[in-house]
This record gives sequence, C-alpha cells and structure tokens, in this order.
Amino acid sequence: MSNWKVLGIQQIAIGGEDKSKLAKFWIELMGLEKKSEFRSEKENVDEDILSMGKGPYAVEIDIMQPIDPNKSPKVHDPKLNHIGLWIDNLAVCVEELTKKGVRFTPGGIRKGAAGFDVCFIHPKGNDEFPLCSEGVLVELVQAPADVIKALG
Repeated sequence: MSNWKVLGIQQIAIGGEDKSKLAKFWIELMGLEKKSEFRSEKENVDEDILSMGKGPYAVEIDIMQPIDPNKSPKVHDPKLNHIGLWIDNLAVCVEELTKKGVRFTPGGIRKGAAGFDVCFIHPKGNDEFPLCSEGVLVELVQAPADVIKALG
C-alpha cells in the first residue's frame, strides 16, 4: 500500500514550433483563459499557462514553444509533451517510486512553472532504473491543500 495517491490531472502540456498558433486554437477558438507566462533558458521553454475549469478542479493547459528548436529538451517534439498529475504527498511518492526502480529525469523535486513543487518521471527506463512512464513524460505535482481537500 502506498503512502501517497494520484488525485487527478493537474495539467496537459502541448508543444509546437510557434505557440501563437497554439494560442489561436486554445484561447481564441476554445475560449481558455491565459493565466501567466513562463520562460526558462535552462529548460528551453517559452510557455503560456492557460486554465480550464474553476478552483481546485481547474486543469492547466500549457502551450509551449522551444526557445531554440535545435536544443534539448525539445518541448515541441512530441506535440503532446507531457501530462501533470496532482499528488497528495510528492516527497513520499518520489521516495517510494525511486525505491521501486522508477527513473526520474534530472533535477529532482523543484518549483515548476505554476509555482508548485514538481518532478518528472522519465519516459524511458535504463539499467539502474528500469521502470518508466513508457514513452510519455509524466510530471508529478504537489497538490495544494484546497486540491487535496476537493479531490482527496
């Protein structure tokens, strides 16, 4: 039995060569609201953070483009870059999954674009950590108290 649980979807991150095209679809056509922006040279990302839904039930849609399309990570390849999951106890989750042989991306637990503690499960395993998310990058996000209360 785990000492943590997945509460729900926190975000869906979609990449493209030009986020203005993504904005046209997600903001202009679909009516999502832009909440903020995030830019990181280290993570090679220029993104807009959109919101769908209200309060603790809201889901982020992050539309991203690479700062340099020739550098890694390539946030536009694949187009559905990653999904984020609310976790009720991120530190315990990462500790338990690591002990089970799950491979995480470099960087450990850190502040994410929306200000929550995050870490990523690697889409590919290796000899040391053979378990992975099988081809899809998965972001684990520490849920704040209101999300834990609503979804827990």
